[in-house]
Amino acid sequence: MAASISSEEQVFMTELGNRISALRKDAGLTQVQMAEALNVSQQAVQSWEAGRRRIQIPILPAVAKLLSVSLEGLLGEESESTPRKRGPASRLEQQLQIIGQLPKSKQKLVSEMLDAVIAQAQQAGTDG
Repeated sequence: MAASISSEEQVFMTELGNRISALRKDAGLTQVQMAEALNVSQQAVQSWEAGRRRIQIPILPAVAKLLSVSLEGLLGEESESTPRKRGPASRLEQQLQIIGQLPKSKQKLVSEMLDAVIAQAQQAGTDG
């Protein structure tokens, strides 16, 4: 049986959805990219952002990490004394976070590809 949502909870879900949407856009992620990184559907992300669906508690830390924000910041409880990183995460930091969400086998594949590209770039640097 579905529990009814209080107006206070609806306000919270709407505000959380607005924060998730803004943070996702700041991070340069689409709903699809965020959904893939979190292993959920794009419709789930869309529903969270619209405040139509409760976000599951176990996924909150992964959402916060992906969006480069503390759990308190994600929930709108960031205190003034909490140190905050300046500016949005760099593209490389965003990519590293997304890679960190992938299954280990895919992480290994990405790592091997990066090793090959880095070795090629270093080789090109010494050829000149």
